[in-house]
Amino acid sequence: MPGSAVSLSNARRRIIVALDVPTAAQARKLLWSLRGRAGMVKVGYQLFTSEGPELVRELARAGEKVFLDLKLHDIPHIVAEGCDNAGRMGASLLTVHTSGGPKMLRAARKALDELPARRRPKLLGVTLLTSLDAAAVRAVGFSGGVNKNVIRLARLAKKNGCDGVITAPTDVAAIRRACGKDFLIVTPGIRGAGQRKAFDQARVATAAEAIRAGADYIVVGRAITAATSPAAALEKMAASIASILD
Repeated sequence: MPGSAVSLSNARRRIIVALDVPTAAQARKLLWSLRGRAGMVKVGYQLFTSEGPELVRELARAGEKVFLDLKLHDIPHIVAEGCDNAGRMGASLLTVHTSGGPKMLRAARKALDELPARRRPKLLGVTLLTSLDAAAVRAVGFSGGVNKNVIRLARLAKKNGCDGVITAPTDVAAIRRACGKDFLIVTPGIRGAGQRKAFDQARVATAAEAIRAGADYIVVGRAITAATSPAAALEKMAASIASILD
């Protein structure tokens, strides 16, 4: 059943639409088709390396909340400079790899704290990419399973200044228990109800499953952007979330 008007509005705010397209023109066309329904939009490597910082500034000036998903991972002062630049572009959320270590995470947070409060993005630590399964985690040299490493990295992120993490939907419940109710959890790896193909993601769930597990935001790409009507697909997903929020 559809949710109430209030819960539908809240559900839309939890949806981050991934602008995984190669050009600004395609991103603008997609945003026009959504007509302001999404709570936030994600700019990742593909679009950022094609169009650069000016598109982020354009989106922010137009009133869009931008999740700048660059997964920064470098020596501390370089990451700090990147975080400073991201805040000045107008990003609302920003990602860094938690595997960069405590000094890097603290440097990122310090750089953001030096920005005016209205410009400070929320800082998210990347735990394990949704494309990594247990075999891949072992192959890169992490001891223990996926769940153990995700929780370890989430706690590292929290201890060293991150506002939250970005993590697979299958990890959400464990991180919520480990890091508490005020820790921000953003999850990609969202598939539409009945959608079987996970593309290159190994750990996936539906929007409703992710929100029920405790996610604050979900990042959705193809399930919305590849739909015949992206707006209708977003509304259908929002309704599935609203049924939980009621």
